[in-house]
Amino acid sequence: MAHEPSAPPPLRVLVVDDEKNIRTTLSVCLEGLGCRSSEAATPEAALEALRVDPFDLCFLDLRLGQASGMELLPRLLAERPSLDVVVVTAYATFDTAVEAMKRGARDYLPKPFTPAQIRHVVVRTLERREMERRLLDLESRLGEASPEVRLETASPRMRAAIEVVEKAAAHDVSVLLRGESGTGKGVLARMLHALSPRRDRPFVVVNCPTLSEELLASELFGHVKGAFTGAVRDQAGRVEAAEGGTVFLDEIGEISPALQAKLLRFLQERKFERVGENQTRSADVRIVAATNRDLEAEVKAGRFREDLLYRLDVVEVTVPTLRERPEDVLPLARSFLAFFARAARRPVPELSPAAEKALGAYAWPGNVRELRNAIERAVILSPGQVLLPEGLPGRISVQAAGSPVLGGDFTVEEVEKEHVLRVLARAPTLEDAARILGIDASTLWRKRRKYGR
Repeated sequence: MAHEPSAPPPLRVLVVDDEKNIRTTLSVCLEGLGCRSSEAATPEAALEALRVDPFDLCFLDLRLGQASGMELLPRLLAERPSLDVVVVTAYATFDTAVEAMKRGARDYLPKPFTPAQIRHVVVRTLERREMERRLLDLESRLGEASPEVRLETASPRMRAAIEVVEKAAAHDVSVLLRGESGTGKGVLARMLHALSPRRDRPFVVVNCPTLSEELLASELFGHVKGAFTGAVRDQAGRVEAAEGGTVFLDEIGEISPALQAKLLRFLQERKFERVGENQTRSADVRIVAATNRDLEAEVKAGRFREDLLYRLDVVEVTVPTLRERPEDVLPLARSFLAFFARAARRPVPELSPAAEKALGAYAWPGNVRELRNAIERAVILSPGQVLLPEGLPGRISVQAAGSPVLGGDFTVEEVEKEHVLRVLARAPTLEDAARILGIDASTLWRKRRKYGR
C-alpha cells in the first residue's frame, strides 16, 4: 500500500527579547501556528540555544537591555548561516531597517505587531523552506543525468538570477532568459518548470536555430498530411504535446518574421492552426524563451517584432557569463570531475594546483558548456589520480605557466612535488605511482598529504 508523504517537521523558532511578556506573547502565538519555540533574554543565551538546536527562524529585538541586537545579528548568522532573522523593535526607522538588512536580516517588524503579521512571517518562512527542499530535490534528480545542474553558487549575480526564477515560477507568465551561449539558460528553464504549478506536466524544448521556417512552424504547431514534402501523415506539434506544461523556445531571436507573427498570436490568444490546416486549436502552455542576442537591437534593425518582445519579456532573467562568476569555476570543475569519473567507473581524480591555476586564469568564452567539455576530455585522456594542465585543452593549459622544470630556478622540493604529481596524474593507482617513483605506497601517501592532494 502506498504511503502518504510525511508532513514536514514543525518550524523551529527562537525568540530573543529582554522583555518577558513579549517573549511569552510571541511564543504562544507561534505555538498556535504549529511552531516549536524557544526563548532567550540575552545574547549569550541566544547563542547557546542556537548551538544546541538548529533553529529555522529567529525573532530578534534590537534592544536587549544594555546589549545590541544589531551586533548580535551577524553572530547568530555566523553560528547558523541558513537562519532567517526577523528584526523586531519599537524604535523602527528607515536607517535601522536598512542596516539590519545589510547585516543579513530577512525581514523587519515594528512593535507593536499583530498575530496576522506573525502568521505572515511564519508562512513565508515555511514557503521558503519548501522551495529550498524542492530545489535540492530538483538538483539531485537532474544532476544524475546532467552535470551542468549546480544550483548552489557563490556568485551574487548567479544567485540573483536564481532568485528571480524562484519568484517567477509560481506566476503563470512568460519568462525571457538572456545570456551568452553555454551559460546555463536551459538549466534555469527546467528549474523554473520544476518549481512551478505545471511541474507534473510536460517540459518540451524547441531549438529554434536548427530548423527551417516551415519545419519550425510544424515542430511548434504541428501539420496535416500533405502540408509539405515529407508530411505523410497528420502530426501534432510541441505546443499540443506540452498541454498543461511548459514550452521552452531556445534562441528565440533566430525565428523568422512570419513565425514571429504566429507565435505572437498564440501568446495573446492561446490559439493556433497546424501547418496546412484551417481548424483553429487551443493549448494551455507556458512559454519560456531564451536568447543570446540583443533583441532590442534586433527590433531596431527590423528583424524582431517589438510587440512579440514585450509579450515574451514579462519577467526577464539575465544569466551571468562564467567569467563574471569566477568563484564558481573550481566548484563546477570538481562537480564535473565527479560526474564524469562516476560515468567512467573510476576514482574521482583531483585537480593539481597548476590545473586549478589554469582553470581560474582562463576567460571561458564558451561559458559553463566549455568548462564541462574541457573536464570531460580531461577525464578521458588523463587516467591518473591527479589532473594536470596537460590533460586540459591547450588554450586552457597555457594559463598554467611557471611550473617547475629541470635546470630552472626552482628548489629541489618544488621539482620533486611537480614530478610526484605528474606521476600520480598518469599512474592508474597509488601503488603503480609508488613503483614508478621507487618509494613505498605509504611514503607516497604522506607526500600527497604534504602537497595538499
